[in-house]
Amino acid sequence: MGEGQDVALVDVRLWGKEHGLGSPYPVICHLLDTAAVFQALWDALLEAGQRREIAAELGLDEAAARAVVAFWAGLHDLGKITPPFQAQVPEVFSAVAGDASYRAAAGASALKFRHELATHWAVVSLLAEIGYPVARPQAGSLPHQVAQWLGGHHGCFADVVPARQAAAAGRYQPGLGEGGWEEQRRGHLLELRRVVGAEAVPAGQLTAATAVRLYGLLVLADWLASDTGWITPLLPGPVWEGRAGQLEEHFGRVVEAAPGAVRAARLGRAGFPSADGLSFGDLFPFPPNVLQRDVAEVLPPAVAREGSGLVVVTAPTGDGKTEAALFAATVLGRASGARGLYFALPTMATADAMFPRVGSFAERVLTGERALLLLHGAAWLSTVMDGTPVGQEAADRWHLDHAPPSSGPPPRADQPGAGDGEFSAEVATAVEADAWLRQNRRGFAAALGAGTFDQVLAGVLPVRYNALRLFGLADKVLIVDEAHAYGPWMQSLMVRLLEWLGAFRAPVVLLSATLTGRTVTALVDAYRRGAGFTEPCRVRPAYPGWLFAGARTGQVGEVREVGTARGRVLDLRVRSVVWDCDDVAVRPRAGGRRSALREVLAPVAEEGGTALVCCTTVAEAQRTYRDLCRAFPELARRRGGIRLLHSRFPGLLRQEVTAECQAAYGKPAAGTPVAVRPGSVLVATQIVEQSLDFDFDLVVSDLAPLALLLQRAGRGRRHARGAGGRPAWAACEQRPPLVVLEPVDCGGATEPPRSWGDVYDHSLLLRSAALLRQKAGSGIAVPGDVQDLVDAVYAEDFTEHLPQAARADADGAARRLNVLDQRRAGARVAEETLAAMTGISPPYQVRGDLSRLSKGTAEGVGELLTTRLGADTGRVLLLFTQDDGRITLDEAGVLAVPAGGRLARAVVRRIVARTVPVPGRWLPAAAVRPEVPEGWLAHSHLRDLVLVPLTRDPGDGSSWCGQLAGRAVQFTCVTGLERI
Repeated sequence: MGEGQDVALVDVRLWGKEHGLGSPYPVICHLLDTAAVFQALWDALLEAGQRREIAAELGLDEAAARAVVAFWAGLHDLGKITPPFQAQVPEVFSAVAGDASYRAAAGASALKFRHELATHWAVVSLLAEIGYPVARPQAGSLPHQVAQWLGGHHGCFADVVPARQAAAAGRYQPGLGEGGWEEQRRGHLLELRRVVGAEAVPAGQLTAATAVRLYGLLVLADWLASDTGWITPLLPGPVWEGRAGQLEEHFGRVVEAAPGAVRAARLGRAGFPSADGLSFGDLFPFPPNVLQRDVAEVLPPAVAREGSGLVVVTAPTGDGKTEAALFAATVLGRASGARGLYFALPTMATADAMFPRVGSFAERVLTGERALLLLHGAAWLSTVMDGTPVGQEAADRWHLDHAPPSSGPPPRADQPGAGDGEFSAEVATAVEADAWLRQNRRGFAAALGAGTFDQVLAGVLPVRYNALRLFGLADKVLIVDEAHAYGPWMQSLMVRLLEWLGAFRAPVVLLSATLTGRTVTALVDAYRRGAGFTEPCRVRPAYPGWLFAGARTGQVGEVREVGTARGRVLDLRVRSVVWDCDDVAVRPRAGGRRSALREVLAPVAEEGGTALVCCTTVAEAQRTYRDLCRAFPELARRRGGIRLLHSRFPGLLRQEVTAECQAAYGKPAAGTPVAVRPGSVLVATQIVEQSLDFDFDLVVSDLAPLALLLQRAGRGRRHARGAGGRPAWAACEQRPPLVVLEPVDCGGATEPPRSWGDVYDHSLLLRSAALLRQKAGSGIAVPGDVQDLVDAVYAEDFTEHLPQAARADADGAARRLNVLDQRRAGARVAEETLAAMTGISPPYQVRGDLSRLSKGTAEGVGELLTTRLGADTGRVLLLFTQDDGRITLDEAGVLAVPAGGRLARAVVRRIVARTVPVPGRWLPAAAVRPEVPEGWLAHSHLRDLVLVPLTRDPGDGSSWCGQLAGRAVQFTCVTGLERI
């Protein structure tokens, strides 16, 4: 650089970062820092093919594209060079406010004009000035695309700025300022461009997929470069002027430091092993079953031809779908250049259970960066990321709280001595993600994840940083378990998600025990549509079986029908019963549900073995439990003779009950002596349907939609127990009994009880009951009959297959079913329409306008989104009033209720672990709820809790009673919370 050229074109009095620092950090430094970190992320996170594809879209070589997009990333905070932003630190702002060159309209510094929106407005014309190609419409113009992309770095993209307004931005947005403000934005842009070396002018445009990929890098780069630990060593001295040479020196320092910051944040790529010659035995320490072997043999050559794509596996519960999925993920991940995987499950409990399995797989199979995060609404409260087994949190087990207190006063719950323990700063396992990734919104940046499916679907809902979730999925293998377990609302959103994943050509594996052919076709077509293949296909899924659809060609391979070593015939018995579940105070009536249960469970009580009784509602499960205890007193007196499992236990207690059930009904450990299990009955609700590896000799269920009944039946004789491992009445492993209790009216017609409400659609119940009666004589062949039955339940011509007498009776079953079908169809259309209105646009409709990523496809969706996704439930916290007047979190009086002051995470976790979910109709109006302690208001998990004081029932020392919204409630450790 020649003498006299090293001059300052930027005003270093303009600050970019200030909070937590010893002195303000100049805007230009933060812009350079972000550009440098962006380049490090480009190198670390993007696969070589993705880098080439982005460069080709921009009409540049890779080196030039890398510099150009890093330059763009640095521009993200150019909007901080405005009066409203600078005025936030008055003592710094005063220096430029008194400078005559910094002109602004009166009151401009007080305007509510966010700096990211200022970036959006300012950058459009500045990029046009330096030669970036301008096009019409504005949404297709590269300067505006980049400006809008930058303006979304705080989570939401703003609307397109019309070209006329962008050309005279200061007139429409007085908060931008004039004179010196405009010149400094221009000077910062030019210096940033020069130092980064981004002189090349791109000729192309950003596709929606590329914009999302680059957006994720931008947000992560900004967050890393905003950390005080990053900035503090870089703070310039008091005489630093921002001359050209000083800027180059600063950029050189941060370019050297950036890769280390990326590594320290655990941002990187997991490595999948080569698929060449890959066998199932290379991944798992046991031989494959029929399904797993077929996937292992057929999928690798198909992927070698087609590249990335979508795999759909349909198979009965217990047929090893998880291992088949992980093998498929390995093959797809290698072929697509994926940098990790995310395993999505329907519930938080199943996600907690899957987390260690994903970690074990990563340790055995993957290389590179293996940061693993648990992602769901209460993940930070879970202990599985700390290496503690689910349900075994030693310091906080529910029943430890019931031990006699030691001498001296009980420890305060807000003190370390009460079991307080923050997350360890050390990595507990080789795959556990570090602290930076655990912070809010960063989870999907981790290479590996296990969590709930709703976390994934948030990527296609107009919520803040939804595009960051899409970025986190764009280069991972997504595995979705229990893909059948979602209603029309979530299924519709899944279609939208698959359109985006198809546009990314991201590998996807869908697992299901029961999917209709219509649903499979819709999911496959959505993925292909996103990848650019619009002609529809028609898929008839095999059961068990799998299929593969290639993202590169859109070809849907031949559906692979595979056999199973677990073929069986469900010994189906349908018992038509009068519903007397509520009549527990009187003797069981002939032909009633209570009598039927006594009859079918008698062999368990007399000869041993295990049985599951699955109820529709929590209240009916509680009543059924009590009634069975009266019916089989000897069984009830024995520990574990009759158990109860449902959702209305405190979370910590429910974990304990679930762990006990897993020990009693789970897969026998290798070497376990073969013996008939002592008589035991588990009364439960629908929570046993998904991902709980239970095995019973007998399954009894209230009527439910047929697909769910098949799920429950999968808990019958699930594991081989060998000769002598089951009682004589259950000796035939190949004919597991399924007893369905069908509620009927006085005329024998199916009549769902009023107490069920809308838990299940009534037309599906009637259709299922009709099909079950047809199969009761021959039984249900698994897997042979399953796909036909699942499809038949939803068949449009279902009533035509009813008996002739029913169809001829104008007041009979056919007419009634038609009315219910219309109601179901209307409800389905309403949910699908709502999903279509609230979901973001598909990628092929974005057309350069990124604001379509931040709003639904209809106006006014905010209220709809809140209404639909806000489940009608709440959480209550039980407070136990001891005989001496103390109020505690536990029955034994050991854990005091923490009050004022800042609560440590372990204390908040302890409180939330004792909350109970209840229906919204149970809760009092907000205005009359008991106030929570003041110190709880700062915690989102605590401020909305409803406190329920309880006192010990003097007539029954194990029961606690209280009032909730004017209704009496009762709690015991055995039955949970109930209204009485």
